[in-house]
Amino acid sequence: MTVTTRPVAPADKEAWEKLYQGYADFYGVKQTDAMRQTVWGWLNDDTHEVNGLVAEQDGRLIGLTHYRPFSSPLAANTRGFLDDLFVDPAARGSGAAQALIDAVSAVGREKGWTMIRWITAEDNYRARSVYDRMATRTPWVTYDIKL
Repeated sequence: MTVTTRPVAPADKEAWEKLYQGYADFYGVKQTDAMRQTVWGWLNDDTHEVNGLVAEQDGRLIGLTHYRPFSSPLAANTRGFLDDLFVDPAARGSGAAQALIDAVSAVGREKGWTMIRWITAEDNYRARSVYDRMATRTPWVTYDIKL
């Protein structure tokens, strides 16, 4: 069964919502319908920086990713940030995660970005086994200031 990727489309809303709720649940993030509607609006607004791709298998959405450009002043270039990546637990091992990352990388090459960056939880071992094959883990430590 082949996995294909494509940009998120308006007809994907119901399946996307289910996947995105699964992503929020995985990370223990309380996500409201209003929050999902905001992100859905961004994904369907050509002027917003956030973009989305979905993975399909046999006509069914099995994964999603959201990404956006970011500027690197020190390197004086533009890079891509992969914000969210989720594959339906029933479809894990299908190659969907790699297909989605490859698709974001293709977008980045097309746009002249110099890298794709993302973060994940330290204990996200299954996903990290894919990421470790595809990318280089960095030595950077991440900090947040809640505003």
